[in-house]
Amino acid sequence: MRSDAAKKGVERAPHRSLLRAVGISSEEMKKPFVGVVNSFTEVVPGHIQLNDIADAVKAGVRSEGGIPFEVNTIAVCDGIAMNHPGMKYSLPSRELIADSVEIVARAHAFDALVFVANCDKVVPGMLMAAVRLNLPAVYVSGGPMLAGSLCRDNVTSKVDLNSVFEAVGRVTTGQMTEAELAQLEEIACPGCGSCAGMFTANTMNCLAEALGMGLPGNGTIPAIDARRRQLARKAGQQVMRLLAQDICPRDVVKSDSLYNAFVVDMALGGSTNSVLHLMAIAHEAGVDFPLTMVNEIGAKTPHLCRLSPAGEYRIEDLDRAGGITGVMSELKSLLNLETRTVSGGTLAETIADGRVNDRDVIRSMDTAYSASGGLAVLFGNLAPDGAVVKRAAVAAEMMAHQGPARVFDSEEAVTDAIMKKEIKPGEVLVVRYEGPRGGPGMREMLTPTSLLSGMGMDKEVALITDGRFSGATRGAAIGHVSPEAASRGPIAALKDGDIIKIDIPHYRLDVELSEAEITERLARLGEFEPKIKTGYLRYYAEKVGSAGTGAVFVS
Repeated sequence: MRSDAAKKGVERAPHRSLLRAVGISSEEMKKPFVGVVNSFTEVVPGHIQLNDIADAVKAGVRSEGGIPFEVNTIAVCDGIAMNHPGMKYSLPSRELIADSVEIVARAHAFDALVFVANCDKVVPGMLMAAVRLNLPAVYVSGGPMLAGSLCRDNVTSKVDLNSVFEAVGRVTTGQMTEAELAQLEEIACPGCGSCAGMFTANTMNCLAEALGMGLPGNGTIPAIDARRRQLARKAGQQVMRLLAQDICPRDVVKSDSLYNAFVVDMALGGSTNSVLHLMAIAHEAGVDFPLTMVNEIGAKTPHLCRLSPAGEYRIEDLDRAGGITGVMSELKSLLNLETRTVSGGTLAETIADGRVNDRDVIRSMDTAYSASGGLAVLFGNLAPDGAVVKRAAVAAEMMAHQGPARVFDSEEAVTDAIMKKEIKPGEVLVVRYEGPRGGPGMREMLTPTSLLSGMGMDKEVALITDGRFSGATRGAAIGHVSPEAASRGPIAALKDGDIIKIDIPHYRLDVELSEAEITERLARLGEFEPKIKTGYLRYYAEKVGSAGTGAVFVS
């Protein structure tokens, strides 16, 4: 056992003495040590139930003869961190999470790991750690939040966190009263779990299944459902079987399984952040997965599900309709079915019982919302290394658009202009110096996009940025523009009035400037001056690479 390095032999008597201090008996010293990596925190609604999930995991490990040790990582709630300096720390937390798992797992010589997490950067951080460490491992999420129910004028509708963000825009334009906003605020997030729509956390929890790192049900069983605890206990049992067979994450996460994850992502219309995170997971797994492949997958993958923010359905509806196994059963002809999963067999075996129970929620390939997938990567003279858009959430009239640029050098500046109603229909808002290095931290722009949607301008105005967008964003919101402004990408050369051309069907993002003009403008810029010069963000800005390759640390 790997744990023998910390517990076997006469020279390990001091180590065993310390282990006895935490309650380990002589008999238990002979058993495998399993780290249960829990991101529980009392400030994140997606995490407040994770101690219960971890307890179920530990029961499963013990039932199969293992000794579980619960350890912890940090977690950030992107919703609470949104639109203030706290959001600068969200994406950087992903690298800290992966690093901290590596440290605690190696330092204590665990034989296997079960990852217990939820929320936007914690899920990919855990999965990055899993493939980096390559110990037998299973990932289990805390599950999605139920949608809230709003009853007005005898009509009941589902609402979620995004409903509140967009409502702020409606209050600003007088379409909603502050009293109505206060009522919505109280019921939109009714309890524990990751926010109820197909936002980043739920996208990644669903894709953990498609990758093969999560058991069936991982992405969609609601947080409050008893099946969630049953799944957690099964995850604890299953990691012991993987340990016995020495099946490790790099046996599961390969080029073919990453391909499967993108296929499912396209069918779901998942968050744009999934591209960033799957590329980072590929990097950790040592898999070369070019960004251009994403469009190749999207071109032949139909968009089967329209969940919030693109539609009215939530994750609880997707679960009822058949979950991710149901979606994958519909996509069989597009998937690499011989890939291995943590269930112990092939993907074909894992989804053999998958079925679709509601064709309104999970459409067939013949009745899909569109023949192509929900995400697109755009290239052009404004984004030579790519930019990402959630095509599924873009209005038809904005799929191809051109207009004059309104350039802002921070999220605060564009938000202020929107709140003051200074934005004109047809404009293309440009928010730069918000990339991984320039932000630093590549903030999400849910506040400005939600304000535009709430004001009814999401069908008239586009927004592009070298920062990111929340999975809850809808409208012509194009993020991850690479290279970023801080690295002297073409976005740094833009001026007010430059004509920007967006052509999502043809995967293009261009500005009506010659290469010579762009080069000349960039040459006139001074050297980029970092906004933050102390602490972790200073270190992050020095080490982080391009969003086009996952915003991972580079040497």
